[in-house]
Amino acid sequence: MRRTAVDFTVKVNDWDGFGVNYVEAAQTRDYQADPQEYGGFSTLTETDRQQIIDLIFGDDGLKPGVLKMFLDPFHQPEPGADYDWDPSVIDTGVYDHQSTTQWMRYFVRHGLLRTRARGDDLSILTTLYGPPGWMTVQKFVRGRDLDPKYKFEAAKYLISWASYLREVERFPVKYVCLHNEGEDWQRWPLDGSTAGTPNHDYNMYWPPEQVVDFVRFMRGMLDAQGMQDVGIAPGETSNWVRFHEWGYADALADDSGAAKNLGLITSHGFYGRNPGRWYGDWRSVGIDGIRASAPGLHAWATSTSWSQMDAFFVWEIHNNIYSAKVNAIIPWATVQRSSKWVGGDPNPGTAIRVDDEGSYTIERGYYFYKQVCRAGQPGMAVARVRSNDSEISLIAFASNGSGNPDAFVVVNLAEEERDLNIEVVGSTSTSFTAYRSSPSDRYRPLGDYAADPEIVYRAPAGSVTTFYGL
Repeated sequence: MRRTAVDFTVKVNDWDGFGVNYVEAAQTRDYQADPQEYGGFSTLTETDRQQIIDLIFGDDGLKPGVLKMFLDPFHQPEPGADYDWDPSVIDTGVYDHQSTTQWMRYFVRHGLLRTRARGDDLSILTTLYGPPGWMTVQKFVRGRDLDPKYKFEAAKYLISWASYLREVERFPVKYVCLHNEGEDWQRWPLDGSTAGTPNHDYNMYWPPEQVVDFVRFMRGMLDAQGMQDVGIAPGETSNWVRFHEWGYADALADDSGAAKNLGLITSHGFYGRNPGRWYGDWRSVGIDGIRASAPGLHAWATSTSWSQMDAFFVWEIHNNIYSAKVNAIIPWATVQRSSKWVGGDPNPGTAIRVDDEGSYTIERGYYFYKQVCRAGQPGMAVARVRSNDSEISLIAFASNGSGNPDAFVVVNLAEEERDLNIEVVGSTSTSFTAYRSSPSDRYRPLGDYAADPEIVYRAPAGSVTTFYGL
């Protein structure tokens, strides 16, 4: 007998929200010659840009609660002859935080306006995509190794950007993050030079010892700039396997100073084989080890694949929530001009696709992501779920005093429909209204279902259905 259940009385984890990410400069080695602008807003009319902002941040849109912003390598061409090398002093005059970030800041600025207009807010994490080339031993963009004498300058590069976003743009930056997939030492030849392949995006090799060092000394640098409320994240490894097995989690947990200074645990949440190599799973052991030293510390999956933009995409989200035990999830770029990714994007799924002729389309990934993104709002709690059918997965979010209704998501991975009797425990709602995305549905309203105490529902093949308490 197939049994499925949602228990809103059992809180599994705090929930910070689902997120979005606009990527502007990601690969180009010479921004002046090739600005790239991967997100594509530069090609659209203002009317189209505002339509996309509304699709993502509007009342009927995705309604994300968290957001990631990258810091590219072009904000400081050189240190300058009179640069102040005191770690506690930041000379804002040496940085250009505007030229390469116009459309990313536009996306965030207008998204924040929409979000706050409905009484909500965003939590922003900003990640060092790669430092200026002169900070590396190799002295060019994508140099493999940080020149040790520039470690404080690398920290100031990230801190100055966060300060600019907070003080000039008035963005709610809550976390600074050290690197993008910097664990992947295999991306460079053994001599430390660049791999030279133009399809690689920005990064630099960050061994565990370097991550621990930065987490230890950057806390004082942030405090000196009046950013006591900005937390430090240790970087974004490619997946939770590497975060654990490649030594990052243990190095952070074993160092009391680093564990104390951590504000957030981060990693990408990619899964599967790429291409032919094992690429990860959703183990929580690294997170668990750090939480043993720092109880209650939150963890975010800061980039996940859109997969095939179908039910399996939402199933991967289920696993990041219930297996990796994360508190927020941000998929890879929400708006993409895929032609601008050299060599073809390895994660081609997205929500909004922009072409080179100045128009956009809404991808089916948008409608599948909408199922979970609207259901799991900041301040809610992940609730207990149960299913004894491996092709049926559930995700539940309890209101938790947030003002949002209890909600749960049903994912049918099977190639045929499933008849379900879903037991609902602990909700103040006695009926739920449902919306469905599937190969033939685009967040289609289904009407109301009584929960007395079970909801009787037939889930089509490959469908994702969200039930909101009334």
